[in-house]
Amino acid sequence: MKSWITLFCLLALSLSEELYSEPIVQPLWPEGPPLGENATAEDPQLTIYLPKDPTGAAVVIFPGGGYWGLAMDHEGHQVAQWLNSFGVAGIIVSYRRGPGAEHPVPLLDAQHAIRTVRHNADAWQIDPVRVGVLGFSAGGHLASSTGVHFDNGDAASSQPIKRQSCRPDFMVLVYPVISMTRDYMHAGSKRNLLGDDVADELAREMSSDLQVTAETPPTFLILTDEDTAVPAENSIYFYLALRRAGVPGEMHIFEKGQHGFGLGQLDHILSGWMGLCQKWMGQRGLLTPR
Repeated sequence: MKSWITLFCLLALSLSEELYSEPIVQPLWPEGPPLGENATAEDPQLTIYLPKDPTGAAVVIFPGGGYWGLAMDHEGHQVAQWLNSFGVAGIIVSYRRGPGAEHPVPLLDAQHAIRTVRHNADAWQIDPVRVGVLGFSAGGHLASSTGVHFDNGDAASSQPIKRQSCRPDFMVLVYPVISMTRDYMHAGSKRNLLGDDVADELAREMSSDLQVTAETPPTFLILTDEDTAVPAENSIYFYLALRRAGVPGEMHIFEKGQHGFGLGQLDHILSGWMGLCQKWMGQRGLLTPR
């Protein structure tokens, strides 16, 4: 059975190649990144997949990796290609992380990536009011952070990119790390992002479930009950915070599935989340060309 599933996925991927162009790779900070000069990670960059039949929607993608590595293939390139298959631009962010790139460096990279997409909206055939984020695991924490820590841009800045808002218009969070304070938090992500000796105030500030407001973007959540690396409570408490704030949200909890399944292409049940997500985006009017 698995061999047939694998063959089907490879066929689907080969067909999807007709729906996107070769990716564009460019520095995130062409003039050099702020802070984190001693970071051991590579310089931050964007990998831009533009669909051949664009709807105008765009998703900024943050692969996971515990704020240490980056799962660039199954939580990056494959995701951007899937988004391209139904007309959505996928922009993968290689954000800084690890020693020398602790908070707020990853968040600065994430915010600047969103501003950059809006700044290039015309050139990339993107609607600047339909720019969302999608993150997996620790990348889900970073994506959720952009939805609770944002600004509308600096209208007085001499730099056009800085005039752009860094608030995402919607969020897709897949088995995300959310809490930095609870027993069910992912300790490795917390340590890599905030260090070993973290003040309680900072841990609360970077716990996305504790920072949700009415301005937090509508959110789609995918997780599994079987995930022991990042337990379901992370997503559940974020969803409850959305409800309290009156923010639209949709959450799907699959019974089976280990942490890190990405698109879930080798599992005929888990892979269903892609269709659910596409339908959610459609019903929110994100996929209608304008």
